[in-house]
Amino acid sequence: LPGHTLGHIAYYGEQDQVLFCGDTLFSLGCGRLFEGTPEQMWKSLCKLRSLPDATQVYCGHEYTESNLEFIESLGVENTAFVQLALNIREKRLRDEATVPSELSMEKQFNPFLKADDQNFKDALGLEKMSDIECFTHIRRLKDGF
Repeated sequence: LPGHTLGHIAYYGEQDQVLFCGDTLFSLGCGRLFEGTPEQMWKSLCKLRSLPDATQVYCGHEYTESNLEFIESLGVENTAFVQLALNIREKRLRDEATVPSELSMEKQFNPFLKADDQNFKDALGLEKMSDIECFTHIRRLKDGF
C-alpha cells in the first residue's frame, strides 16, 4: 500500500474481517505522505475502502480525536457526525481507545475516503477538482493543521 512509505503494507484477515493497516488509514484520517505520492495514497485508500463495511480497522496510532478536530475545521458536520464526536470525546475522557474503528464509519466520515464523493466536494467548494486534486488538497490542509 504505497503512499505513507513506498513499501508500506497492511494485513487483512478475511475470516474475522480485521484490517491491520499501520499508517495508511487512521480512524478519521490517513497517514502523511513521506515517500509516496498523493496518487499512490489515494489508490491504496480506495483499495482499503473496498473491503466489507464490517471490517474492524486497527491503525498504527491513536489519532482519532485530533482527526476529529480536523474534520470539524472543514465545516462539513451533520447530526450523525456530532453524535460520533460526542462518543469519541467521552471515550477519550475515560482514557479508552477509539481503535479499532469500523470501516463503515470510516466510509461515512473519513474525509480522506471521500475525495471522489461529489456531495463532499460540493460542501467544501471543491466541486471542480479531480479526485486526486481533492485528496491532495485535504491532505495538505491536514499537514498544516
